[in-house]
Amino acid sequence: MQLCSNMAKAVICVLLASLFACCRSAPVAIHGGSDVICPLTVKILDAVKGTPAGNIALDVYRQDQGGTWEKIASGKVDMMGEVHNLITEEEFTPGVYRVEFDTKAYWKAEGRTPFHQVADVVFEAHAEGHHHYTLALLLSPFSYTTTAVVVKAHE
Repeated sequence: MQLCSNMAKAVICVLLASLFACCRSAPVAIHGGSDVICPLTVKILDAVKGTPAGNIALDVYRQDQGGTWEKIASGKVDMMGEVHNLITEEEFTPGVYRVEFDTKAYWKAEGRTPFHQVADVVFEAHAEGHHHYTLALLLSPFSYTTTAVVVKAHE
């Protein structure tokens, strides 16, 4: 049993490392050494199949001063598990954001019964200056892991 647990951990680590490498090696427009395609990008991988998880709907929320969440964007990842241009530079102001992924619909379409209804990623943007963010999400029917690639935005 311990061997299976260690093997599962190793597989997840390899998948996360691969996801990070993909995020860092994706072709981007360069201006001043930074990604200028869009300030918020999402990439999703299916940990069960080891492939991009396509066709997942998502909503982006910003928290207002009173703590209420306001929906500011919606989108759907493409068949490569990516979505770009969710929000413009002007709209992506400093603050707390939440990205909600409709993972239940994805797993139902895959013929699986998931544990989570949604996967939420909550983060603070621009706490240390203006940056661009790539949110990477690794999914399985009973868990999800997320990481972010944060780069300084162009001047």
